[in-house]
Amino acid sequence: MGAPNDSIPAMAPPDSAARIAALADDCVKCGLCLPHCPTYALDATETESPRGRIALAAAGTSGTTEPGFELRLHLDHCLGCLACERVCPVPVHYGPLLVEARAALAPARRRPRLLLNILSRPRLLRFLARLAQAIAARHWMPALARALPKDSALRALTQILAVAPPPVRVPARGAQTSPPASHHPRRIALFGGCVQGVYEGDAQKAALQLLAAAGCEVSPLDNICCGALAAHTGDADRADTLMARVREAFARKGAEMLLTATPGCLGTLRAALPNTPVEEALGFLAANADALTFLPLNARVALHLPCTQVNVARNGDAVRRLLARVPGLRIDVLPTKAQCCGAAGNHALEFPRRAAAYREKVLATLPQPAPDILLTSNIGCRLHLSVGLQERDSAVKVEHPLTLLARQLVQPT
Repeated sequence: MGAPNDSIPAMAPPDSAARIAALADDCVKCGLCLPHCPTYALDATETESPRGRIALAAAGTSGTTEPGFELRLHLDHCLGCLACERVCPVPVHYGPLLVEARAALAPARRRPRLLLNILSRPRLLRFLARLAQAIAARHWMPALARALPKDSALRALTQILAVAPPPVRVPARGAQTSPPASHHPRRIALFGGCVQGVYEGDAQKAALQLLAAAGCEVSPLDNICCGALAAHTGDADRADTLMARVREAFARKGAEMLLTATPGCLGTLRAALPNTPVEEALGFLAANADALTFLPLNARVALHLPCTQVNVARNGDAVRRLLARVPGLRIDVLPTKAQCCGAAGNHALEFPRRAAAYREKVLATLPQPAPDILLTSNIGCRLHLSVGLQERDSAVKVEHPLTLLARQLVQPT
């Protein structure tokens, strides 16, 4: 992972330090966030808690405390799950504070910039995915991963590539159904994203199919990264550039609203398009499900709700209700309090050991006997959990809820 990075200046720029101080001042240090924080649950130390990090961010950027290795490491350990923000009674805007602090202070460890840059470039990532498929990488990569150091970003990436599904071509437009004469179809752009756009084409196709059945006119917004990875690794300039590209691409679509099939992109997309309705696809479908009818399915599924589904989209109950429209489907919802699978965007690459510890805590909650399918709506969670299941020699399949719903969809006539 590299040696400690001691090259950063002692103080953040004055305007950044002032913004962080203003955000930090909102924290009343009540501690209500502590039972909901996955890093506090793992480490049980104040510096690995939301209020501890708020204090560290304010002290490190103001110059009150030297922003050394330990201070920065605790900020980097944060998963950005935003459970603290959801339960905060003030509320403290912890997400913007974390992003601002990471941009102001360099990371404690040298980040795997090359790998992170590849992940945010969909065309390059798609080429590499097809190359990996051509050389049957998934058959020999697990052995290669075992030979690499356990705290290596390359090992983590190799494990992910070994379980990644092959890229799927997504249609240029959803197959539009014929709405009633009195109904004007909603014009929607569906965000493809970077990692999800390459490795979750099945979910993109499913979303197009389901949204068309709900009477929407949908076109994909492909080959563009929302900027979340850059923002959460402190690369503010690149995040701004990518968000500007999102705005330009969305404007060309002439759509009324933007949907994303992964909640991991939702917060950044909303920041990029503050005057546009931006929603998560499952929540939107749950609110417009009257037009959807599903075939019965005699199966038992475990529903993993990603942190961003619970804390940003805040529609976990809606997802469960949407799946419950499938007759015969038995659903076990995995617990979410103080739980994060550890994928957390770049976290699984930067801190593989910690990410694996979070993952094991989530997999330990799987019901027994094992479910037929583990459902999760975030591509990072899907890949990270698949690695853990492969290590357990488990046959449980991991897929997006959208793909299950599309398989069971009764096609409109």
